[in-house]
Parts: sequence; C-alpha cells; structure tokens
Amino acid sequence: MAKNIALKNGLIINGSGSPGYFGTVLIRDNKISILRGNQEYPKPDYEIDCTGKVITPGFIDLHSHSSLTIFGKPTHDPKVFQGVTTELVGIDGVSPVPFKTKTELERYIWLDSGFNDYPPEADWLKTVEYLNKIDNKVSVNIACMIGNGPLRIWGVGWNNIKATKNQIQNMRSVLRECMEEGAWGLSTGLDYPPGAYADTEELINLSKEAYKLDGFYHTHTRAKLITDKNILAPWDEAIEIGKKSGIPVHLTHYKQRDPGIGSYNDYLGLVENAREEGMDVTFDCYTYPYSGTTITILLPDWSKDGGPEALMNHLKSSISRKKMCQEINHNAFKENWLTNFKNKPNKILEGLSVSEIALFKDKDPCETLFDLLIDENLGISTVGLGNTPHSIPEFVKHPAGMIASDSLIFGDYPNPRTYGNFTKVISEFSRDDKILPIEDAIRKMTSFPAQRLGLSKKGLLLDGYDADIVVLNLAEVKAPATKNNPKLLSEGIEQVIVNGEFVIKDGVHTGNLPGKAIRRGINS
Repeated sequence: MAKNIALKNGLIINGSGSPGYFGTVLIRDNKISILRGNQEYPKPDYEIDCTGKVITPGFIDLHSHSSLTIFGKPTHDPKVFQGVTTELVGIDGVSPVPFKTKTELERYIWLDSGFNDYPPEADWLKTVEYLNKIDNKVSVNIACMIGNGPLRIWGVGWNNIKATKNQIQNMRSVLRECMEEGAWGLSTGLDYPPGAYADTEELINLSKEAYKLDGFYHTHTRAKLITDKNILAPWDEAIEIGKKSGIPVHLTHYKQRDPGIGSYNDYLGLVENAREEGMDVTFDCYTYPYSGTTITILLPDWSKDGGPEALMNHLKSSISRKKMCQEINHNAFKENWLTNFKNKPNKILEGLSVSEIALFKDKDPCETLFDLLIDENLGISTVGLGNTPHSIPEFVKHPAGMIASDSLIFGDYPNPRTYGNFTKVISEFSRDDKILPIEDAIRKMTSFPAQRLGLSKKGLLLDGYDADIVVLNLAEVKAPATKNNPKLLSEGIEQVIVNGEFVIKDGVHTGNLPGKAIRRGINS
C-alpha cells in the first residue's frame, strides 16, 4: 500500500471549527503535513485531486457497541462509510474487560448478547490482552472505557447487594490497573445489571480513582430515578458524582426522552449550570429519533440478580413470568421492533414488534417475549422511538455537545443511525437545514471528541498529526438508511484513510485493516 499520499486542491476543514481553506494534505508514514494554496511537493506514491471536495479529520465516535462485534466483522462497513476512523467502546457500563476467569467473561457476553454479537473467540481477560487483539485486525482505531458492570462482577459478584469498603477498594485497584494498561476512564450503564446495582457512593469512589489517572466519567444514567417532580434526577446524580469526585462528566446519548414532559431547555440548562459552576461537563447526542438497546432492559432488575442463569430460570418460571409481566412497560410491546434473531425459524420475525409477533403466534405479548428470549438465549435487540424529534437539533448544535452513534452493529433491522448518524449531521443538519455551520459540524465529530477523550494527535488536520482523514463530496453526502430499510450505507464519503492507509478508496472498501488500539498514556 502507498505510504506517501497527496490529497491536493481540496477545501480543508481542519476540525478546529475555523473556516476552511484550500490546500493539500500530504501523508507520509501515518503523519500529515499541510500545504496551503498551490505549493509544490515531492511526487507521492498516490495522488488524489480533491478539487470540489472537502478534506476533514476522520470522525471519532464516543459511543459504540462494537467491542465484540467488530472481531467478526472487522471491515466495519456501516461506520467507515460514514467517515468514522476511531471508536470508543466499553460504553454503558458494558466493557469487554476486566474479568478474573474465562467463565465470567463468557457469562457477561451471554447476558449482554442483545448489545454485542458473540466474537469468534473470547480469549482475553485483561485490558492489555483485549487491546493487543485490535492492532491491524480491524479497519478503525479502538479506545476502551472500563464499565462498572465488569468491575462489580470482579469486586462484588452478580448479586444486588451493597458493596463493602473492601470490595470498593478492590474495584478501585482493578480500575487503576485497567487504566494503567490503556483504558480511558469509567463508564456506567445504570439501567443494566449488575452495574445497575451500584449506589451513588460506590460510583463516587470509583470516579475518584479514575480521576487520579486523568480519566473521565462516561455515563448512561439511572432512569428509575425519574419522578413527576424531578425529570432530571438521573442526570442530577451524574453531576453529584462529578462534584464529589472531581472527575469530568460526560452524559451520553443525552436527549429529551419524552415529548411534552418538560423542555429540552431543562436538559441543556442542567449542563450549562454545571459548567457555569466550574465543572467539566459535556454530552453526546445522536441524530435520529430512535433508541436502541437489548430487549432485556424491559425486564426488572431483580430478574437478573445472580447473572444470566438466574434470568433464564425466571423466564422459565410461571411465578416469575407473572410478576415480570406486571412490572414491564407494555407500551414498548407496540412501539419497538425486534432484531438479531439467530434461530432460522425466527428470522421472519425481524423488524416486528412484540405485539405483532404475539398476534402472529396467537399468544399473550408477555408470554411471547419470554418464549423468544429463551429461544434466542437472551440475544435480542430492540429499536424504537426514544427521543423527542423536534428537540434533536437543539442538542446537536449546543456548544457542549458532540455527535456519537450509540450504534449496535448486528441484526437485519438495526437502528438506522448505525448506518447514517454522522453523515446525517453533514447532509441534513448542516448543508440542507443550516442548523449549524459545516465547520462546527465537523468539529463536533473530530477535535471535540478527541479533546474529551484526551487524544493528542487525532481530531485535527495539523502538521504532525495522525493520518486519519476523510474526503467527502459535500453535495453528494447523504444517509439513506430508514426504519424500513436500515442497512443502506451512507453515500458521498469518497476516501477514508486510517493510520495512513486507505480503508475507503474512490468510494470502495479496500479490505484493509489498519486500525490500532488507542491506549491512554501512549496516545494521550
């Protein structure tokens, strides 16, 4: 593959938010240099005329659920065709490390198989072992957070009990070790057991440890705290954790969840107030009205107390079924669709709701769901409305917000944002609707997430920076994926270069796998 590349005569939007300028980007041995105007340069191995095109840094996704799936689908087509060159995994408290035994790792993969596909082989336990599997094995760079779910399994176990001081100290120690091996901070998913069993004090203690190593707190907050009197209670808890530990706080998939309940100004005001008080608080958001997660999120926390085997036993118990059915949000049966069926007879159910499947099978909706979870060994994903459409632009354009996909890359009917989250910002929010300038749109997908993560040589097109680069045709960029046809690749991204190698060349995936593990300390 060519080591010296020239991208000439393009409009360089360098990721800083500053206006673009015309020039040439030179790439040599994974480092870039910038030539303004029509300066001469040595003849490269490969030269692309970018006249009429835009050259930007590669996009950085701070919320991806590809930590396991990517090993089975290393070319990562849905994301690289959007221009994504770096992803942060281990989000929502669900990380691939750390584990004491292979059995515990396999049990965790099983419990969260509605989040991530099974990898071809799960042959790691430590952070360093996981990161070592990335280099030159996938098409994008991978950075990893440490989820409080695996930390809790390590220190406390799978049960809903309060952690002792010694157990918290044990979790702090292993978190420190993970970060010393290259992880970037602490993530929580406080709707997903066993991480959901952690109380606020436990999370403050873990955050103090992450803060010592310049980490940050990346949080999916605790939805059950919401009350009629305080719709912001889950995010209040996140701010409290930040205040009492000192750690920077990043609110992930931040949104006004339900239309007509409060205002988007309430949510944005919470961030603004915290920042005015001197806190380092940021957020990411996605550009579609659909949420997506494992279908087991509908089941009460007590059903998962003890791990995946306990959940399977409850699903097979008539007494537990009755109790779970009473506690489940039945609105999701009608509004959300299901995907990621593995058993061949169930493939015809892809894209249908629980209510539709129940009608098809002539069964009660609860019984239908429970039977499907047993049949599919828990690995069902769900997508449905989870955002207030009219407020999305307010989050996208807010100065404290950046763009992230929260993408699950499996199933026949995935969330369409998996295939279009980033290109939609460019084509609709910036180019067509002019909600924010293209320079700001690019910043929210490049230098801003690089700044949040702590990357020192990514996210900008500056001399000496890493050669993660996108060339796009601004007039042609679009995100055609829809609810009914969600697996359409984005268009208009003509070149994608990762670590100095073409991954997309002239609109075609090269098959190259130049991705690297991005390690805290080495890459920060």
